[in-house]
Amino acid sequence: MADTVLYEVSDGLATITLNRPEAMNALNIATKVALRDAVRSAADDGSVRAILLTAAGDRAFCVGQDLKEHIGLLAADRETGSGGTMSTVREHYNPIVRALAGAPKPVVAAVNGVAAGAGFGFALAADYRIVSGTASFNTSFAGVALTADSGVSWTLPRVVGPGRAADLLLFPRSIGAQEALELGIANRVVPADELRAEAEKVAVALAEGPTVAYAAIKEAVAYGLTHSLEETLEKEDELQTRAGSSEDHAIAVEAFVNKERPKYLGR
Repeated sequence: MADTVLYEVSDGLATITLNRPEAMNALNIATKVALRDAVRSAADDGSVRAILLTAAGDRAFCVGQDLKEHIGLLAADRETGSGGTMSTVREHYNPIVRALAGAPKPVVAAVNGVAAGAGFGFALAADYRIVSGTASFNTSFAGVALTADSGVSWTLPRVVGPGRAADLLLFPRSIGAQEALELGIANRVVPADELRAEAEKVAVALAEGPTVAYAAIKEAVAYGLTHSLEETLEKEDELQTRAGSSEDHAIAVEAFVNKERPKYLGR
């Protein structure tokens, strides 16, 4: 994988780090390909029990598309008439968001600075967002005459409601950490110098937890958002049967009876 994205697995935790701090972790093609491959690897790796998505530097989590590269690609499109530049949504952004949201394990985003455009989308695709007090969010898309991508048109209304989502998409602005917490965009806000340690603490705790149950919880919530109550009750029955037959459930019940702390196996 390119060094624009760092990938490390330790004790069941996959840490994926956007590593273009000099460009505010903007997404050029190399970075998008490397991020897509890293997220897919973490999602598919059975030894990985939780994923931490973060970024290098203290200015930005990810400011979205690298517009300097984008300008050149658009110019080439005009010369060739190919229109291939915007295929990045299909080839890169969509697979990244699918892998983050669909991973059968918890995904924690540690947002260390500006999260704009697709960077905002990637943060929203995570299950839990820990945000630096100096971080901010911005939809950005309309500011460059584009519509939402990276799942934002699906995730943002579900987090803040459709009315607020329309406002934030039509009139892009910077959303500070405290407002993000109030809107539900951030799950937790911590001082900048404590972000990495706190995010790793949360991610490690999830990696050590009942990951079969976590996967079922993710699936149940996603399913319930687009199905009726009756259909969701049926899905809960299916998923609870799966979780109830796991080794982790047996371990948890025995530990509870014995007043011990369970040591989960993730199966």
